[in-house]
Amino acid sequence: MKKLMMIAAMMLISIGMCAQNKVGQITLKPMAGVNFSTMTKFGDMKMRIGVVAGAEGEYGLFKNFSVTAGLLYTMEGAKVYGYSYKLDYINVPIMANYYIYPGFAVKAGVQPSLNVSSNIERVDLDYNTNSFYFSLPIGVSYEYSNFVLDARYNFGISTIFSPGDSRNAWLSLTLGYKFAL
Repeated sequence: MKKLMMIAAMMLISIGMCAQNKVGQITLKPMAGVNFSTMTKFGDMKMRIGVVAGAEGEYGLFKNFSVTAGLLYTMEGAKVYGYSYKLDYINVPIMANYYIYPGFAVKAGVQPSLNVSSNIERVDLDYNTNSFYFSLPIGVSYEYSNFVLDARYNFGISTIFSPGDSRNAWLSLTLGYKFAL
């Protein structure tokens, strides 16, 4: 049984050896998944589960290092005190990826966002939704046979409302397919 497990592990390792961009290579990755979002400093919150979809391009800079830039539509917000705060954004993640093992990357970056929809049920709220938003995403990804499973946590830096100090905080889980251009 141990030999069978060792053989299976070696096969997976050899398949994943090319599971990262070569130096100078450009790839495109359409992706879709789910967001689990909340808002900080805003009372008794329940998360909003929403969609994330878009694409990212990746460029291999060094042997184990690449950069990505993308365009993603995300559904964020939360339910607070029984009211729904539905905030949808177009995000532009710019990430540095370091492959610590073939196919397995850790990543961090910056993400400017543009609010494209604000649906807030609470009419007695005297806040304006900020149209520009900024966050810091960190995450990990694993690639196998061109399929990429990606998990990111986004720390909100900008405030959602003006006035106010509430920020978005969300976890994104996506599945993408990466191909060379």
